This record gives sequence, structure tokens and C-alpha cells, in this order.
Amino acid sequence: MPDWPLDLGRSLAPHWRGAGDPAMQTAPDGVWRTTSTPDGPATVRITVSGGRVQISAWGPGAEWAGAAVPRALGADDRPDGFDPGDHPVIAELHRSSRWLRLGGTGRTWDALVPAVLEQKVTVAEAYRVWRQLLRLAGEPAPGPAPEGMRVVPSAQRVLEVTDWEWHRCGLDGARRRALRAAATVAHRLEPDEGIDSATLQRRLCSIPGIGVWTAAEVVQRVYGDPDAVSVGDYHLKNIVGFALTGRRTTDDAGMLALLEPWRGHRQRVVRLILAGGSRRPRRGPRFAPTDYRAI
Repeated sequence: MPDWPLDLGRSLAPHWRGAGDPAMQTAPDGVWRTTSTPDGPATVRITVSGGRVQISAWGPGAEWAGAAVPRALGADDRPDGFDPGDHPVIAELHRSSRWLRLGGTGRTWDALVPAVLEQKVTVAEAYRVWRQLLRLAGEPAPGPAPEGMRVVPSAQRVLEVTDWEWHRCGLDGARRRALRAAATVAHRLEPDEGIDSATLQRRLCSIPGIGVWTAAEVVQRVYGDPDAVSVGDYHLKNIVGFALTGRRTTDDAGMLALLEPWRGHRQRVVRLILAGGSRRPRRGPRFAPTDYRAI
């Protein structure tokens, strides 16, 4: 039984890739997720009833995946070390968002594939390619999962996808090359005793086509890193700037300067702002499906 006011949907929201996501769906009997594990693919179903979390799992990696759920929901997060300070917006959001925990899945590959697909494109385009890739190359979800659920394709399977199959998915050459480069070293990217968040970010940034934005997006999900900020996102600097100062922030350096008082918990502050902070209406140019996010 969690000792905080768990909000299952919000806790797992960072891992959800829109309506029709083949790897995560909500059904009347709970939230269903697929995952890779060191032991093979798995499906988990998470249900909250009467304040208790019930976990069921299927597939070769069922035991590993089931044991990983508490951490994914934020059981290892330590928000008691966070001081919102005297900023009225952050103080109020911290008070009203006691449900917020930063969870980590412990699986780099599961977070890296969608993060690469989200580089320099709109969210809608990234989600479309994610669905297409899992339908093309992902394994069917083990167990009695909702129809159409799939497991993220393994690194080896990604390397086997042909050029014409990538074309069917609609994945451009730059993201394709980055994903293939990551797949060749995927075995060196999974967490173990020698890989903390900072080390993983350095390893990710050494891969051609992987930059600081992608690395931050990954460690936020793998470790629940409370300090990793997604530098390079087109809208984030303006959302943070408006929430903290009431006006736009012109660049990432300005955003990081505003977040500096909360160093060590900068991503936690971002999540608080995204969960309920004031947002200035988006008035930037309308984008084509490309040139939206950083690498």
C-alpha cells in the first residue's frame, strides 16, 4: 500500500504515447503496459483499489517486470528533500500535488526508442511512427492484454528492419541512423551498479544522433532523475518562464537560470509546472511534422 496519495494515471503518464499506444493502454480492469526485461518481454496490469496496488504480469520477464512496478510508480523517489522555497507558484503546486512521484522503469531501451522517434518532430508525428514501428516489428504482448498491444522491438530486431520497412513507418534518415546506432550499443546502456544517471547521459550523448535532449528524456524515465531537464524543447522554456516570471524565456540558458534555485530537483519543478502551472497561450509558428524538438 503506497504511503502517498498515488495517482496511477499521472504517475505513468510520462510513458504514455497517446491514444492507441500499443505499449500502454487503460482498460476497465486497470492500466496495461508492455516492457522489455533482462529475461524477455512482459506485460503488466496495474490496478488500484481501496488504496492498494494490485500487480499481475505475464511473459518470460513477468517476475522482473512485476517487481519493477513500485519503483516505476515512484516508491523510491524522495521528495522530502525538496524545498519549494518562497516562490508562490512552486510552493502552491508542491502543496497541491502531493501525488507527484518521479518513477523509474529501470529499462533504457524502452525509453530510448520513443525518445529518438520524438526528435525534431511534432508529438503527433512521433506517436504515429511509434505505433507503426511497434505494429511492424514489436512482439505481441504476452498474456491476456488488450487487443493490439505490442512490446517494443528489441535492439536486434531494430537492426533487422529493412529500408523499405522504415519507409513504411515514415521514419526519416536522421532518426533512423540514430536509432540504429543506439541499437548497436544497447547492451551498454541498461542500468547496473556502474551506470548512474550522469554516466548514462554521457554514454547516450556519445552515440551519433543522440543529444542532451534525448538523454534527459531517457534518464527521466529510467531513473526518475529529479534534476534532468529536457534542454532543447521548443515550448518548455516558455512554459517554465511564464510560470515563474509571468513572461516568456528567450532561451534554454534563461530557463536553467530560473530553475537554478532548485538544483537537484529541477525536473521535479518542471513536472510540478506541467502538472498545474500557469501557461501562456502558444503563439509560435505552426510547425510542419519536422524541426520541432532537439536531439
